[in-house]
Amino acid sequence: MLSLYRLLFIFLLTFGSVACDSAADRTTTVEFWAMGQEGEQVKALLPEFERRHPGVRVRVQQIPWSAAHEKLLTAYAGDAMPDAFQLGNTWIPEFVALRAIEPLDARLGTWPAEALADYFPGILATNRLDGHTFALPWYVDTRLFFYRTDALAAAGFVEPPATWDEWLRAMQALKTRDAARYAILLPINEWQLPVILALQRGATLLRDRHQYGDFQNPLFREAFAVYLELFDQGLAPPVSNTQMANLYQEFAKGTFAIYVSGPWNIGEFGRRLPADLQPHWSTAALPGLDDQTGASLAGGASLALSRTSPR
Repeated sequence: MLSLYRLLFIFLLTFGSVACDSAADRTTTVEFWAMGQEGEQVKALLPEFERRHPGVRVRVQQIPWSAAHEKLLTAYAGDAMPDAFQLGNTWIPEFVALRAIEPLDARLGTWPAEALADYFPGILATNRLDGHTFALPWYVDTRLFFYRTDALAAAGFVEPPATWDEWLRAMQALKTRDAARYAILLPINEWQLPVILALQRGATLLRDRHQYGDFQNPLFREAFAVYLELFDQGLAPPVSNTQMANLYQEFAKGTFAIYVSGPWNIGEFGRRLPADLQPHWSTAALPGLDDQTGASLAGGASLALSRTSPR
């Protein structure tokens, strides 16, 4: 849920002097880029924000997530960045390296320490680099399994498996029941699952003072071998997400029974899957190497202030 409190906090932090000093007859317009459905949610929150701060008007541009990264890079190259913008927290180091993001340390220094207590320390750390805070978390998500409960039950797994070995057996059972279909969809242009598997094995992702990927690490290679085995066994189709015309339709048709995605898809599955399928799908936490819940990614989106903003 995108709360008004969180939105107010971000805008007052980044544009505090404007929000506090502008008079009703001296309106300042702030350009804000939001991605995906968040753009729609923000527009619903703005009337109350602007009522509380009559000297500020926020102009929202809604951008599809599929185009967001390129759009931000193009805006940076053309010196056309918005005042504030949403970005995936895995993009923050890239935009810091480009010097596209304004550090927030001075602004945060004017706020009471408890103002940041609402954030999990780990997710707040993803917005910091070299001791400086460059963005603030807006929302947090992680990856989990979406799966067809009816298909797994028919394959002999009434309850979701608890370990990777058990999930692998379930996938093999699904493939055995219908060799023309796949057990799991793992788009080959999505990097999250190989990284999650590596983290679960204790692999480090970077080396040489975090300058290079540590993909030759034996633990990472072990994790990647597990990932590749899903394709070698024919359990996953070797396709990108752009090659899957409509994953919701394919999931409903049974083309695949398991999908690794995030909680944003819970609502999409509820809206896009047919009514008769609604009782027959569920989610499960990613498993670990034993019977414990496995590590996953702390992803999500953050809000940043453009370094070139005059606000």
